[in-house]
Amino acid sequence: WGLWALVARLIGDALTPGQQQSLSTLGLLPVMMALGFSGRLGPPGRGPRGILFALSAGVLTCLGNVAYYDVLNRGTKAATVVPLTALYPLVTIVLAVIFLRERINRIQSAGLLLSLGAIYLFNVQDDGALLSPWLLAALVPVGLWGVAALFQKLATQNLSGERATLWFLAAFLPVAALLLLGNPPTTGIGWRTWLLVLLMGFAFALGNLALLAAFARNGKASVITPLAGLYPLVSIPLAIGLLGEKVGHREALGIAVALLAVLALACESAPTPSTDSVPPLSP
Repeated sequence: WGLWALVARLIGDALTPGQQQSLSTLGLLPVMMALGFSGRLGPPGRGPRGILFALSAGVLTCLGNVAYYDVLNRGTKAATVVPLTALYPLVTIVLAVIFLRERINRIQSAGLLLSLGAIYLFNVQDDGALLSPWLLAALVPVGLWGVAALFQKLATQNLSGERATLWFLAAFLPVAALLLLGNPPTTGIGWRTWLLVLLMGFAFALGNLALLAAFARNGKASVITPLAGLYPLVSIPLAIGLLGEKVGHREALGIAVALLAVLALACESAPTPSTDSVPPLSP
């Protein structure tokens, strides 16, 4: 994911955000095939309900990706966009509290406050506006990914993680077709652009597959989830080293606060063991 988050900047204006999303879907196919033929999809569970949530999460993620690529194509520093958009769990947690009646622990509460602090630090503008234009644009993928993550959570309550991920990635296919129909490439695409756009899709899907593999090896969610959320630690050095981006003191502080917020938001409390004599049903 750390690599995926930067590829859009490398593609630049060669493709529109919609074309980047649609063509990068080709890079998902090898991972989808590996997952589909792995024989570890698990039981179908409560299929229709879980599939609906997984597909909805996939569609929202696609839309969020398009908005994210658009922000990067505007020339905004990737070193600041990546950690800010990584705060999408803020939206997921708030929605889970409101609609699922979930409770958050003290560390997550601190993460909520740190998220607001990071947004304030990133809100650097010179025109006297309340919010900088790039910040408003960056909050769009934050919102879409936040809702998508909630739907993914609901999907895994009805399907196995592998099956939910496969349906989640499958949603990218019809979205890609619609995006291509609405905005087909008007000129030839160079080999460099093709390599980058395929790398974008493959890195995105491989990140999801690696996360599943970590959980399948009995990894603790309390460890894996925070680590996965720290992908900006890869993106930021690459943005500074490869893209030559420079960050000011305020932006550097915002990056640090955002990373702390991501880590805090991912620290879920361990579930309380059930005292019922009947074991819970498998998802």
